[in-house]
Amino acid sequence: MLKVCNIVIVGGEGDLAFRKLYPALYSLHRENLLADCTKIVCFGRGKFKPSKFIDNMRSWAQKSEYVKALDDESWGSFCERIIQFSGDATSADDMKRLRAELGPEEIVFYLSTPPSIFAPICKAMGDAGAVTESTRLVVEKPLGESLESFNQINDTLFEVFKEQQIYRIDHYLGKETVQNLLALRFANIFFEPLWNRTYIDHVQITVAESVGAGGRWSYYNESGALRDMVQNHLLQLVCLVAMEFPARNKANDIRDEKLKIIRSLKKIDASNVTQNTIRGQYTEGSIAQELVPGYKQEKDAQGNSDTETFVAIKAEIENNRWQGVPFYLRTGKRMASRYSEIVIQFKPVIFKFIDIDPNVLNANQLVIRLQPNEGIQMNLMNKVPGLSEGTSLQNVELNLSFEEAFEEHRSPSAYERLLLDVTRGDQTLFMRSDELRGAWKWVDGIIDGWATTGQTSKSYKSGSMGPDDALGLLIQDKRKWQVFEG
Repeated sequence: MLKVCNIVIVGGEGDLAFRKLYPALYSLHRENLLADCTKIVCFGRGKFKPSKFIDNMRSWAQKSEYVKALDDESWGSFCERIIQFSGDATSADDMKRLRAELGPEEIVFYLSTPPSIFAPICKAMGDAGAVTESTRLVVEKPLGESLESFNQINDTLFEVFKEQQIYRIDHYLGKETVQNLLALRFANIFFEPLWNRTYIDHVQITVAESVGAGGRWSYYNESGALRDMVQNHLLQLVCLVAMEFPARNKANDIRDEKLKIIRSLKKIDASNVTQNTIRGQYTEGSIAQELVPGYKQEKDAQGNSDTETFVAIKAEIENNRWQGVPFYLRTGKRMASRYSEIVIQFKPVIFKFIDIDPNVLNANQLVIRLQPNEGIQMNLMNKVPGLSEGTSLQNVELNLSFEEAFEEHRSPSAYERLLLDVTRGDQTLFMRSDELRGAWKWVDGIIDGWATTGQTSKSYKSGSMGPDDALGLLIQDKRKWQVFEG
């Protein structure tokens, strides 16, 4: 049975709402995954006339790669759910007015606003009596820029809401391939015996972006790649790769295991930060045969800056399963390609009956592609057919494309999955406050280490895969980064 609730998007006239939220909600409506009486409320300042607002929603839905088809009948019935509500979200009077208009049904409040106004919005909700035990609150990142600032923001939420009512969203956790990580690991018996330091040499996690920071330079300059990407997206991927089997497939059991991984991360601080991290900043170059400016030359750039647009980290997990297995993380802007993948590199076999270069045999890999072309690739050694003297081996790919394997199933957007889970009251794919506190504590150590040692950002050309020093991070361990083959 579908959960009956109304969805209030505070900041409903903003960019995120039009680009991601309304297309996702339309898809859920089209799939009959919203209760018939569910209303979608755009809480804004009233800068759009109703006709213009609907036109904007339709335009963005048509542009969305996840909306396979938009027909007039389903769009018309979707628009019947829409309520434009003009008011001040920090005003208790306006919140009372909204509550009276919506009636007694449960409410999901989605704060598509800067975190700086979370506190007054939540206070207005509380003062207006708009919050009950069943009310849910969805908050977008960035949730702070350090452990201290996260705690300040989080404490303001706790003044009105309980932990079980708060959904801290990270859209990466809504991706189909990310959700499949747990199924891949725990539903296939041949992986678990190998998923440890005895058989795995190292793990690589790459989230590469081809776009620059232009258009949001001011925000990005305050965060940088470490805060913007590593603290949430990459650390969540580390947790899903490394966590132990949860006692049950329940939200808190899964999040308990993720928390153990975060707390097991080896500390990086001033004593080891230069050996384990690389900072980078893109300069002008070309991507897809188009000239692009450097970070400091972006149109909205505001002077000189050493903010990192690239970071590579050698992380280690100090527990029995992973002791001695490095996790190499990297993320950056203006890189050669836009892609995200996880590479599980297995150790080489001891091959004594074939006289062959042992480096050739170090090729067993599991590659989990998160974007684009979601799928799973297994690299295995195979004998080359033929009658030649001796045995010749070749690396062969077993390739599972999600699009081809599940061609009858539409792959939903991350926001579809996450919004649906909020309406169902399922917190599995959302971050708990203790997870975020642990992540910020680890990241703060790196930030403080950079400040103490004076570690600066190395230049890298737009269209490359980061600064040359990032190659050295693996070369010093006699390893190399996986080359993305598109």
